[in-house]
Amino acid sequence: MENGDIAAGDIYPWQRADWQRLQQMRERLPHAILFHGNAGIGKVALVERFAAALLCERPREDGHACGACDSCGWFAQYGHPDYRRVRPDALEDVDAEETADGDDAPAAKKSGKTPSKDIRIEQVRALATFMNVSTHRSGLRVVLLYPAEALNAASANALLKTLEEPPPATVFLLVTHRIDRLLPTILSRCRQFALAMPDAAAAARWLAQQDLREPERWLAEQGGAPLAALEAASGDSGAERDELLAHLARPGEAAALIVAERLQKAPLARLVSWQQRWLYDLLSLKLCGRVRYFPHLRAPLAALAAQVSADRLQAALRDASRRRAVADHPLSARLFIEDMLLAYAGLFR
Repeated sequence: MENGDIAAGDIYPWQRADWQRLQQMRERLPHAILFHGNAGIGKVALVERFAAALLCERPREDGHACGACDSCGWFAQYGHPDYRRVRPDALEDVDAEETADGDDAPAAKKSGKTPSKDIRIEQVRALATFMNVSTHRSGLRVVLLYPAEALNAASANALLKTLEEPPPATVFLLVTHRIDRLLPTILSRCRQFALAMPDAAAAARWLAQQDLREPERWLAEQGGAPLAALEAASGDSGAERDELLAHLARPGEAAALIVAERLQKAPLARLVSWQQRWLYDLLSLKLCGRVRYFPHLRAPLAALAAQVSADRLQAALRDASRRRAVADHPLSARLFIEDMLLAYAGLFR
């Protein structure tokens, strides 16, 4: 979750210092800016506000878009002639499904095709026509591309050619959760703009203002990312998470089969992610006495950490990473979960 639910022209409270940094950058605006930081902190929301401000005809004194001019109206409807948003088809379909009904359902869904999670080369090449047309009212042209790590080899190389010879009056705004996955040549063509994790106390206060109970617990489980915490708390995954954590706290081979049966309809990537965090806490507790994700479960974590070596926990984390890579395409969800939980139980034999 990156956008959240904030009013047009507003930003999250932990982004105010970042917004001031952006205003200073506007004096000598680079042709490409790469925004990077953890997922769930509102990077896309901030960058969309910045894009709107760059295109606004009457920006406010604080640098925000006015929200009232023709440009702001077009931008709000994603119909601005000088703005393009490039992202995977899978993200487009997620947004479409939130508002679609009947014949308005996403085309990929109606055709039965799985929407691409990559930014395709055709999407990058389509920018050529956009950039060869004169800008509306002789203003800027803005391209927002995210997540940049979704660029495959072909689309990344196509984008690189554009960044090497940028067209005039054009600004590229790239957003990534994983800067380590980008080509060094793309990194070298962009001004990097790091977005830090919000202060934990400030993030917890904001979550409390959203009427979220136990904000500190949810924030810890999501590694300090407030939007991810809000999304996790508002979803239907609480019962699944609690059942998995209860089993991880008291592992057993017989129980693993029962839990796998109950959780086979849960998103597998989500289950693996929870187990990865649990294993990280076990290793962290073992090595330095700290618990990051599940501080409210410190007692069972400590009891288990005393029963297993750090080497075996590191190996288990590597195995979890491999499982995460194939979690979206298992042959059998139940067997996938069984294998995951039985391997976990084996750590404590």
